[in-house]
Amino acid sequence: MNTSHQITVWDPFVRIFHWGLAAAFLIAYFVGDDAMDVHTLAGYTVLVLVLARIPWGFIGGTHARFRDFVRPPSEVMAHVRGLLRGQPEYHEGHNPLAGWIYVLMFISLIGLSVSGIATLGAEESSGPLAGMMAGVSHDVEEAVEEVHKFLADFTLGLVLIHLVGVLLGSLTQKENLVRAMITGRKHTDDREDRS
Repeated sequence: MNTSHQITVWDPFVRIFHWGLAAAFLIAYFVGDDAMDVHTLAGYTVLVLVLARIPWGFIGGTHARFRDFVRPPSEVMAHVRGLLRGQPEYHEGHNPLAGWIYVLMFISLIGLSVSGIATLGAEESSGPLAGMMAGVSHDVEEAVEEVHKFLADFTLGLVLIHLVGVLLGSLTQKENLVRAMITGRKHTDDREDRS
């Protein structure tokens, strides 16, 4: 007998954070220097969202907490072996591999934001780091901007890995993970029926 019901996995904060971060990052990435005010506002939004998400990783709901999805390397490798065998272990929240992708993404986004603020300070004499960046050499200014561009591209790569993971997870687990991140709910049932 197969019983199915819905469970809440993603709380409203996580869902708003997720979609807000996705929108802010993509806006900042694709408008670039062409609309600096929009780029800057989107960049600050990214930083505020990530800085708000960090404490939520300790005090939020079960699946929002880092301890739920930042797992030891042995669990990551076991998950990867399961993926390679075509038998990934089911996780109500994020799987162990995704957890480490998110840690990398958070670190990259913080570095991206700080390097963007530093670039703004050096090039436009604006923002919270303007005083510190005033009068830096052209070489330092260029280096900070290159770090910013590298981290933007690196973060976009992590986003693409995330999207591939969502697609593979949706296919292998036979559940719509995009819908789950919109509604906050997943369907649960006898997992053997999904393999």
